[in-house]
Amino acid sequence: MQEELRTNAFLETEELGRLMRRYAGPCVVSLLVAALYNIVDQIFIANAPELGSFGNAANTVVFPLTVVALAIAVMIGDGTCAFVSLSLGRGKTEAAHRSVGNAILLSGLAGIMLTLVYFFFQEPLLSLFGGQVNAQTFAYAKAYFTWISAGLFFYMFGQAMNPIIRSDGSPKFAMAATLAGALTNLVLDPLFIFSFHWGMEGAAAATVIGQLVTAGISAAYLFRMKAIRLDHSSFRWDGSLIGQFLSLGICSFLSQISLVAAMAAINNGIQRYGALDPVFSLTEYAQIPMAVVGIVMKFFQIVISFSVGMAAGCIPIVGYNRGAGRNDRVRSLFIRLLAAQVALGAAALILAECFPKSLIALFGASNESLYYTEFAVRTFRIYLCTMIFACVNKALFIYLQALGKALVSTLLSLVRELIFGVGFALILPYFFGLDGILYSMPMSDCLTFLISAGVIAVTIKALKPEKEEFEDDKQQNCNDQPSVRQRRTDRGETAGGPARDFLL
Repeated sequence: MQEELRTNAFLETEELGRLMRRYAGPCVVSLLVAALYNIVDQIFIANAPELGSFGNAANTVVFPLTVVALAIAVMIGDGTCAFVSLSLGRGKTEAAHRSVGNAILLSGLAGIMLTLVYFFFQEPLLSLFGGQVNAQTFAYAKAYFTWISAGLFFYMFGQAMNPIIRSDGSPKFAMAATLAGALTNLVLDPLFIFSFHWGMEGAAAATVIGQLVTAGISAAYLFRMKAIRLDHSSFRWDGSLIGQFLSLGICSFLSQISLVAAMAAINNGIQRYGALDPVFSLTEYAQIPMAVVGIVMKFFQIVISFSVGMAAGCIPIVGYNRGAGRNDRVRSLFIRLLAAQVALGAAALILAECFPKSLIALFGASNESLYYTEFAVRTFRIYLCTMIFACVNKALFIYLQALGKALVSTLLSLVRELIFGVGFALILPYFFGLDGILYSMPMSDCLTFLISAGVIAVTIKALKPEKEEFEDDKQQNCNDQPSVRQRRTDRGETAGGPARDFLL
């Protein structure tokens, strides 16, 4: 029993619904709590009279730069998680522990390098993401970004270790580590902002301390891993191994970094087309579109945290069963996940369309002008009208990654985030002004879903359950020929033609 626990064999035998709740639940909480770091800051900043929408706009400017750090961290963490799960499913424990050791080294090195880049190029980076919308917003953005940059090492380490801890069979511990940091931030934010009157610096300092707590707890876990045992050989730098697990995490990286590109296009579009608006061209209102779009994107981030958490929580289950040849369980889990994503998207859609004023009230709307509320309501209803498609798209990208199909997952993510996301954010404002920026989101998700629907159909068909494979074997009627399954095993591929081989 102890050996079964150590090798994660229960992932092949336990009921799928129970496994999904066990792994996806803590993963959702972990990602949601991670998202709340920035959102909690923004709520307290918005309700501080001396900061208000100027502080919110500054937070929106800095947010994409934190996503860059997150993109690198999740590429390392998610890639290692998928690699470890596949390795354990195939009984390759040495590759598993060495990949974790190299991931630890890589996350530390990446954190140091990005910190240096941020400190040396602070002002150009803030300007790139719309920080020059007005002088007060830029000043607040600089103050916030300085502290955030100082904590990047801890932030990236904690985020990279979280999926690795899940892959070791401890999703609840991964959740607890993130939750501890978020609670620290939640307690310190009002203390630093309202009691100590530290303003933007106080909000950022609370965030960094919370990230330090998460990183410390995650580091402590590395000495008590269950399915993996780290030793000195684990930390021997191996470029080939790093390339293997990074290739599995590239989709996570691209989904985040392409979001940064879209945010750069959106923020600069807001700055440019807001200056042409009869209301938002006025200095005292210039920050409103930036602040509002940032708030709506935070709501979107909360929903996507649920979506990605459900899908990412399935990675160890999918990877292990895929490695063990249990395509029947992999397909069943995929169908369950898609159904859950549709329900999630529908719930988010109802909130965004029916209760936008209640949502915006959390971010200090009562202290702002009527223009603030009107633009916020319009933004919620337009920007988030295709939440169902967005959730299904995200889940598909991650599930393909869990199957080890990094290329397909990466291509789909690039189409959604770069070709559609950035492209529409640049083109539509020429025709619709500020509203064109809002239309870019639903247009991107609709067109991406048309592609995703085809990929989903092929993937479900390709993941043929064992019973159907057995029927194929019976139809051969040739005792002197190997069965379909045996031929597939010998070739190391999946039957079904080029399209299915490409996916599986």
